[in-house]
Amino acid sequence: MTYRTSPAGEAAPAPAPRPGGTGELAGRAVARVGYGAMQLARLHDDRRAAVALLRHAIDLGVDHVDTAQFYGDGFVNDVIREALRPQDDVLVVSKVGAVSDPGGPMPLRLAQRPGELRASVEANLAALGTDRIAVVNLRRVDSGITVPVPDDQVIGLDDQLAEMAAMRDEGKIGAIGLSSVSLDVLRRALPAGVVCVQNAYSLVARDDEDLLRLCAAEGIAWVPYFPLGGALPGLAKVTDEPAVRAAAERLGCTPAQVGLAWLLHHDPRTLLIPGTADTGHLEANLAAGAITLDAETLAALDAVPSRPATAPRH
Repeated sequence: MTYRTSPAGEAAPAPAPRPGGTGELAGRAVARVGYGAMQLARLHDDRRAAVALLRHAIDLGVDHVDTAQFYGDGFVNDVIREALRPQDDVLVVSKVGAVSDPGGPMPLRLAQRPGELRASVEANLAALGTDRIAVVNLRRVDSGITVPVPDDQVIGLDDQLAEMAAMRDEGKIGAIGLSSVSLDVLRRALPAGVVCVQNAYSLVARDDEDLLRLCAAEGIAWVPYFPLGGALPGLAKVTDEPAVRAAAERLGCTPAQVGLAWLLHHDPRTLLIPGTADTGHLEANLAAGAITLDAETLAALDAVPSRPATAPRH
């Protein structure tokens, strides 16, 4: 899904500079700092504020928005559909592999079967009001923080990729990405044509360094989620690290901005999708793309120990 065309007689406004500079996703130039829309669900009771926040992100140069139909049980995609205008040059990326389950023991349940993947794509298309989504990520459960995996949701990668490729051939999706995958799974998936990988990764959780290097070698965009760590109680937080706090004080920025800036410096194919429901945090996240880290600061940050990014699997 890409909004790029101006109505007849209406000139598109001059775009704002891309936050973080320019990266590449699915053959398209995008801002290296985009927006992860999951947190818009926190504004469920104030739809106008949710739309305004997303519009503000776009006005500040964001042209890469990450979403899923299960974010806010469809609310987030509805907001995206309302907020984006035909003349906006925005690439929207969605994901499949889970669905909302508001009445269940957890708000999400896995939906990994090929037929469920197709149904999820169709639901995204309908909610977003489009006939094609530029990139759809297959959210697996090979690594990262995930919901419990029942036996009937342990699905072979080849079957899933065959369904994703079929939908790509049909024009429903433009390109295939992967999320929460291991190094072995990415290697096996390469022949299908993978354009991005989303895994839990941050300064304090760098278990996937080998996977990141494979992405770099294959020209695959690296899109880390939980970029500041601390997704669950007991997991390390980037903003708690003394080296991060010292760098923030020296640079006159926040520890969170240092953590985001480190990710951008660490690998040139990294694209960030930090999410927030707060305008001030949004502006700070985008401003992190302009922070320069000198060699001494980078060395101090690189020396921060890496800890596991995930809670124990049950």
